[in-house]
Amino acid sequence: KLSEVCQAERADYQRFLLLLTEREVQDREVRAAERRLKAAKFPVTKTIDTFDFNAQPSINHALVRELLSGEYIDQRENILLIGNSGTGKTHLATALGFAACQQGYKVRFFSATGMVTQLLARREDRQLERFHKQLERLDLIVLDQ
Repeated sequence: KLSEVCQAERADYQRFLLLLTEREVQDREVRAAERRLKAAKFPVTKTIDTFDFNAQPSINHALVRELLSGEYIDQRENILLIGNSGTGKTHLATALGFAACQQGYKVRFFSATGMVTQLLARREDRQLERFHKQLERLDLIVLDQ
């Protein structure tokens, strides 16, 4: 407990409040990241740590690591992952989205058919403009085949 740590350190009241505030900020950041991950609706959580670059030597490892910084999001650049089935495109896209969530970006994952279905349903319900506004608030949209 925080109070026990402060007693052991013989911390004064100001130090205790500082530690308490720091812990609260950390907890809020963790909860916010959890909310962003939940809102992203990834089908499966995949990180770059679990991607096997040895199985796909044609993938530019350095470029993928660079993309993890999220700079492409700030610059409003698109990323297109092209390759045969089973080459790890979904894993990489999800890992990039996961990293973006961890950095504070608002992310949403869609399958292409899921996106089309949503667009058609929203158009039918006359809520297409509202859906577009929801999409505009996102920092990153991951669209998977």
